[in-house]
Amino acid sequence: MFDKIVIANRGEIALRILRACRELGVKVVAVHSEADRDLKHVRLADESVCIGPAASSDSYLNIPAIISAAEVTDAEAIHPGYGFLSENADFAEKVKQSGFVFIGPNADTIRMMGDKISAKNAMIAAGIPCVPGNNDPLSDDNKKNMKLAQKIGYPVIIKAAGGGGGRGMRTVHTEGALLNAIAMTKAEAGSAFGNPTVYMEKFLEDPRHIEFQVMADAHGNAIHLGERDCSMQRRHQKVVEEAPAPGITEEQRRFIGERCVKACIDIGYLGAGTFEFLYEKGEFYFIEMNTRVQVEHPVTEMVTGFDIVKEQLRIACGERLSLTQDQVKIQGHAIECRLNAEDPRTFMPCPGKIDQFHMPGGPGIRCETHIYNGYKVPPYYDSMIGKLIAHGETRKSAIARMNTALSEIIIDGIKTNIPLQQDIMNDSAFIIGGQNIHYLEKKLGIY
Repeated sequence: MFDKIVIANRGEIALRILRACRELGVKVVAVHSEADRDLKHVRLADESVCIGPAASSDSYLNIPAIISAAEVTDAEAIHPGYGFLSENADFAEKVKQSGFVFIGPNADTIRMMGDKISAKNAMIAAGIPCVPGNNDPLSDDNKKNMKLAQKIGYPVIIKAAGGGGGRGMRTVHTEGALLNAIAMTKAEAGSAFGNPTVYMEKFLEDPRHIEFQVMADAHGNAIHLGERDCSMQRRHQKVVEEAPAPGITEEQRRFIGERCVKACIDIGYLGAGTFEFLYEKGEFYFIEMNTRVQVEHPVTEMVTGFDIVKEQLRIACGERLSLTQDQVKIQGHAIECRLNAEDPRTFMPCPGKIDQFHMPGGPGIRCETHIYNGYKVPPYYDSMIGKLIAHGETRKSAIARMNTALSEIIIDGIKTNIPLQQDIMNDSAFIIGGQNIHYLEKKLGIY
C-alpha cells in the first residue's frame, strides 16, 4: 500500500478519499486553493499545500502545481476524485511521466473513452448495445448529413464527441432545424471542449438513465457491482440516484453487467468506472463511460457492502480485485439525495456562511459532506455541498428513512435544495418508481 498520496480535489469527495486512506494507513496531502484553506479535509490531512488562487483554472486545474505538490511532499500517488482533472488524459499521462501513480485508468483508456465516437465503437466491438446512429464524425457535407438524419429517423440528437456533463448536445425534431443545430453544436464543442467533432444519434424520447458500476485490476480481472437509476435529473444534472434500479430484472442485470465486464477486459480498463445507458422499452443503449469514481458511488456501496474508494487504492498499488463476481450480492435498496447550496425554486447558487449545521442519523443513514458550523460556502465552485444516503431492506423503507433524514437535517444561513428533495421523496410517481429522465423537469415546469 502507498505510504502517502495527494488528493487532487476538494469538498466531500476529498474528505471521502481521506477517510479511505485513514483506514488503510495511508498519509494524505491535501492540495487546496486560497479560498479552501478551511475545508475539513485540509484541516484533517497530514500535510496541505496551497496550489493557487480561488479560480479553478489557477488551482484545481493547474497540473504543474499539483504535480509539484506531490514532489515537495514525497507523495507516491495522486487521486483525482471526480470532476476537475479526473478524466483528463493529459493529466494522467503527466502524473505517470513525473514518476507518480495516477489512481485511475491509464491515459490511453481515458482518451479513448473520453471521445464518444471511439468509446461507442469500442462498446460495439464488445457486444454492448448502443443508440442507433452514425459511428463516425459528421462531415461538412450537408446533403450527406440530411440523408443520415432521414435514415436514423427524427428526432435526432447532435452530440459533441468530447462532451460531457450535459453540455454539447442538441435535439433536432425537423429537417429544417438540422443544419443550424450541427453548426451550433460544433461551435459550442470547439469552444467548451477544444474539439469541434460532433456525431448524430437517434433521440430516445422517454428513456431512463441507468448506469453500471465496474471495477477492474491490472491482472485481467473485472467485476460489476450492479446498476443505479439516475433518472431524476434537471438540465442533464442528476438530483437523486438509487440502487438497484426499479423494475430491472436479475436477468437484465446479468446480461448487461457481463458485457460491461467483458468491455473492461477488452480495453484493459483499470480501477473504478461507470457505463452509462439510456433504457427505453426494455432495451439498454450505451451512451458513455465515466472513467472515475462517481458522485453516486455510495448507493452502490450501501447495497453491496463494498468500499469502492479503498478498492481504487488497492488496485492502483497493483493488488488483485478483492471480490469475484459471484461474491457480489445486492441487499436492500439505497437512495442518494444531492444537497446543493442553491435556491430550491430558482436553482440560483447560494454561497455564504453556515450558521448552524446538524447532521441526521438513525438506521441506514449516511451523510457525506464537508460542511460544518461556521463554514463559508465559496462562490467559485459547484454548488453541491453534500449527499444524503438512506438504505433500507426495501425501496419503500429507504424512501421512508430518507424522508426522516431530510426532516432532521439542519443547514441554516444559506438556502439549500432540501425542500425540493422532500418534494421528490413524497411525489406519487417517484414512489412508484421507474420515471424517465424528463419527469422532474416536467414536474418543475421547465421542460
